[in-house]
Amino acid sequence: MKSTSPSGEGEGEEREERSAGFILFNRSRGHRLYLLLRHRKGGHWAFPKGRIEPEEDEASAARRELREETGIERLRPIPGFREASGYRFVREGRTISKRVVYFLAEAARTRVRLSGEHSDAAWLAPGLAKRRLTYAESRQLLDKAEATLHALYAQGGEHERRDRT
Repeated sequence: MKSTSPSGEGEGEEREERSAGFILFNRSRGHRLYLLLRHRKGGHWAFPKGRIEPEEDEASAARRELREETGIERLRPIPGFREASGYRFVREGRTISKRVVYFLAEAARTRVRLSGEHSDAAWLAPGLAKRRLTYAESRQLLDKAEATLHALYAQGGEHERRDRT
């Protein structure tokens, strides 16, 4: 572990954590909707994610966390989308350096069964989702997901209606 003090002597040690999750969408009546979860602690809105266990790879952890947090199991991952974000926060006097890897997937259904760590869930159009997301980094991830999906549908010849509400 690394010390957080400039001298290297320790007010506290920095701990590293790794998480994985999904930017999950569903197409409903020509509109793309994204799933956001509201966390009980802090009340922030974000994408489903959680800690990677020692025996798991990133994709397995993301699927497990999605199932535990939402009850959603059936999804269609979008090949080639893997975006990482990082941030720091303090927990119990220790600085935590967190790295989160996100995958992009389409959900087969929209019914959500929340875990105890969340108080609400919402399926929102891209513009609304962007306004609801608490952190700027999450909004940037949503932009990347949207760009990926627009390019994918343009290449595949599929027609999609742009919904910016």
